[in-house]
Amino acid sequence: MEFLKLILFTLLLSSSAVPILSYSHFSPVDHYLVDCGSTLKSTVDHRIFLSDSSPSNSPFLTAPHSFSLRNEHPFEGLPPIYSSARVFEAPSKYEFQIRDKGTHMVRLHFQTFSSSNLDLIRAQFHVLVNGYVILSNFSGVSAVNPRIKEFLIWIGTETLEITFVPVKKSNLAFVNAIEVISAPKDLVADTAKYLSYEHSGVVDGLSKQGLEVLYRVNVGGPKVTPFNDSFWRTWLPDDEHFESIWGSKKVYSTGRMKYQAGGASREVGPDNVYNSARVIQSTNSSVPYMNMTWTFPVIDGYNYIVRLHFCDIASISIGFLFFNIYVNGYMAYENFDLSSATNWELSSPFYVDFMVNAGQEGVLRIGIGSSNQSVPYAVDGLLNGIEIMKLNNSLGSFDGSLSAEMVLKGCRGYTVNLVPYVVILCLIVSVSLMLRRKVIGRDESFSWSKLPVVDSWRDKSSMGVDNQ
Repeated sequence: MEFLKLILFTLLLSSSAVPILSYSHFSPVDHYLVDCGSTLKSTVDHRIFLSDSSPSNSPFLTAPHSFSLRNEHPFEGLPPIYSSARVFEAPSKYEFQIRDKGTHMVRLHFQTFSSSNLDLIRAQFHVLVNGYVILSNFSGVSAVNPRIKEFLIWIGTETLEITFVPVKKSNLAFVNAIEVISAPKDLVADTAKYLSYEHSGVVDGLSKQGLEVLYRVNVGGPKVTPFNDSFWRTWLPDDEHFESIWGSKKVYSTGRMKYQAGGASREVGPDNVYNSARVIQSTNSSVPYMNMTWTFPVIDGYNYIVRLHFCDIASISIGFLFFNIYVNGYMAYENFDLSSATNWELSSPFYVDFMVNAGQEGVLRIGIGSSNQSVPYAVDGLLNGIEIMKLNNSLGSFDGSLSAEMVLKGCRGYTVNLVPYVVILCLIVSVSLMLRRKVIGRDESFSWSKLPVVDSWRDKSSMGVDNQ
């Protein structure tokens, strides 16, 4: 029965894909889609990737020792962007003009293949973006599925540079496709609740930090493709990470989501994430005191942003849904009142952000459990989506202990002005110290930000709130 419900829900999503997209109006100022190494443009999910060999795109690339490589035996079923690659034998960079300063999504696509005279599995390299080390000693591991690396980086300059630096023993780097897109202004929140055993409080300044997107999960629902996401993201089903084996169920809704000012927008999370969920539900006079748990492997030594998405599509009335939220063993929120947080609206998307250190276990655990305010014959826990993002370390790296300055200094025969990278590194260290001081100095209690109260239908309309 559960399987039949999921099939029906998936068909409804497919049939409603066009209407869902039709009332999404996000149009990024900076929008670069590059098919690297190709001589022709490619179409993926109705999006056009332009060749980096075309005259209009050639100014992006500064690569005196690069060449195009074509896969002579393309993998069946893969998009055409993985049939070619731009290969570098020396440090090289793509440079993109930025018109909209702020957070930008940088997404890199990698798929190894071999030709008659070259095997990309041999490649090993570093990748830098405007002073951040986003990949270190990255290797072209043999895999049937492409590797996609996604980052959200604040860009305050007029250019965004992506630099590929081959490791000396390899002398080889490559990339199949690049996306650089200016993000919606509300995508990265400036504050989060910091959780630790020593102290907790509010940390801010996050909107100007770098983030690597590690997991984007549609809880209780099917895979969401870029075609059904206004910011062209992929959300995977949560089954691989879900540990609870009894006491919860999946629910689905075909109704329209009521997005409100101050809550989540469609760019923060699409309809196809908020209209499915896993829930704990009481079916008799007793409350099932249990937790739903998800686990995610991570690397220790980094701080992580955990974003949880909520939308009450399961309750029959407001005011009855209370539950506890746990992140890595910490009580993140006790007796969380989703009705109050969403200004007493059902089907209204909302999210909360937490910052936490992975510790030495290398695992992030997220739990939703019934609370001492949960009520019988009602929904006693709910979650729609999970995102986990890694913050850069004090060296400005998402991957290891090398700074951009150290990477570039190690380039044989490559001269570069290191002053900008030193300045950026100093700024990163200063911001890290400021964040630490703010967390230590702000141990006061932190509650979720309730949506602004709106008194009339007219006011809701002016705020862009959907009343249908």
